[in-house]
Amino acid sequence: MRKQVFLFSGFIIICFFVFYIVGCTNQSSNEKQEGGMTEKKMSHEEMIKRGNYLMITSGCHDCHSPKKFGPHGEMMMDSSKLLSGHPAEMPMPPVNLKSLEPGQWMSLSGDLTAFVGPWGLSYTANLTPDSTSGIGTWSETQFINTIRNGKHLGDGRPIMPPMPWQFIAQMTDDDLKAIYAFLKSLPAVKNVVHAPFSPEEVKNMSATTK
Repeated sequence: MRKQVFLFSGFIIICFFVFYIVGCTNQSSNEKQEGGMTEKKMSHEEMIKRGNYLMITSGCHDCHSPKKFGPHGEMMMDSSKLLSGHPAEMPMPPVNLKSLEPGQWMSLSGDLTAFVGPWGLSYTANLTPDSTSGIGTWSETQFINTIRNGKHLGDGRPIMPPMPWQFIAQMTDDDLKAIYAFLKSLPAVKNVVHAPFSPEEVKNMSATTK
C-alpha cells in the first residue's frame, strides 16, 4: 500500500513539473511574441508621428519656433515658421553685458529664439528641410551624429547653450530617426540664422552701437 502511495505521489510531482515547464515555455514564447510586436519596424508615417510627438514633449518648439504675440500679450507659435529658428530679420535689443559674466542672469529675446550668457550670443537653428539655411542637405547619420557629439554635422562647431543636446543625446537611435523623419516632412522655410558671437564679439558690438 505504501509503495502505491509513493508511486502515486511521484506521479503527481512529475505531472506538476511537466505542467510548470510547459507553462514557462509558453510564457517565454508569448513574451518573445510581445517583444517582437514592440520591436516591429514603424512605417514612415508612424515615424513622422512619433517624431512630432517627441519634438512637442521635449519642448523643441519653445525655442526653435518663432512666436507671435496676441492682443493681450499672449505668446503663440507662428505656424508659418515652425522650427525655422531665430528670424534673421528680427532686430535685437541692446545686450545687457552683465549677462556675459558667470553667475549672472541669462538674457533672452522676447520670442525665446536668441540667448546671451557666459558663452556669448547664440541663436536657435533652422531645423526645417530648406537646402540652404536648414537641414535639407543633412543625412540621417549626420543628424544623429550632431546630437550624439554636440557638434554640427557631427564634427563641426559646438552646439551652443542653452540647447540641451546632452539630454537629447540620451534618446535611442530610433527616436532620433523619428525626429529626423518629422523634420524632413516639414515645409522648408528659408531663414539664414546668424552664427553665434563670442563674449568678446558681443562686447565689441555693444561698444559700436553706443
